[in-house]
Amino acid sequence: MAPPRQPARAKRDPEATKADLIAVATREFARLGYYGARVDEIAAQSSTTKRMIYYYFGDKEGLFTAALEQAYVDIRSVERGIDVDHLAPRDALAALIRVTFEHHDRNPHLARLVQAENALGAVHLRGSSRVAGLSQPVLPLIEEILARGRESGDVRRDVRPIDLHLMMSGLALFRVTNRATIEASLGHDMAEPAELERQIETFTSMVLAWLATPELLDVSFERAEIEELSERDAG
Repeated sequence: MAPPRQPARAKRDPEATKADLIAVATREFARLGYYGARVDEIAAQSSTTKRMIYYYFGDKEGLFTAALEQAYVDIRSVERGIDVDHLAPRDALAALIRVTFEHHDRNPHLARLVQAENALGAVHLRGSSRVAGLSQPVLPLIEEILARGRESGDVRRDVRPIDLHLMMSGLALFRVTNRATIEASLGHDMAEPAELERQIETFTSMVLAWLATPELLDVSFERAEIEELSERDAG
């Protein structure tokens, strides 16, 4: 009599396993920070084992780096989804501001991970060639919008892409990282959907108006010119 057949062992999908671990790790690192999150707890909440964390990521630092990299992948993907070529410069800038604010609002873990990484001196980002390659495309995207805006007359300032990126990202991050303290100290709830829309519209109006306003002449030159005109009138 032939021995009973053993049930076939389910094949493990490595990419699905890694994605699951990164998703769980992202939640834990965002909630507790790098030092507060525990590998044992991440494994317990995942569909695999602690051994597989070390197999795929090497150690806790490798897992944190992978979570950080995925967070950057996600926001860069959203930015690349803007159809810049078929939008007027003002509309393209407005779209970039909106997707930046909305992505951070829907994915607060990004701000939390960035906050944790800054507390560590950005050691994981500095060692990640993947993040460096992912982060750079956003600056050429902004430069393209600004260049087209200068041609159309919508942009009349010599602003650097990095400056605009920092302004957008800075306020979008602040809305997440300082939400609780702002509510506790000022009684202002930035988590309200209407507040998100208000801040997007306000910031967009401010940026577009600022970019459309010519830079002021050097004050010393302006004063000298006024004095010269005054002397002519007196003569």
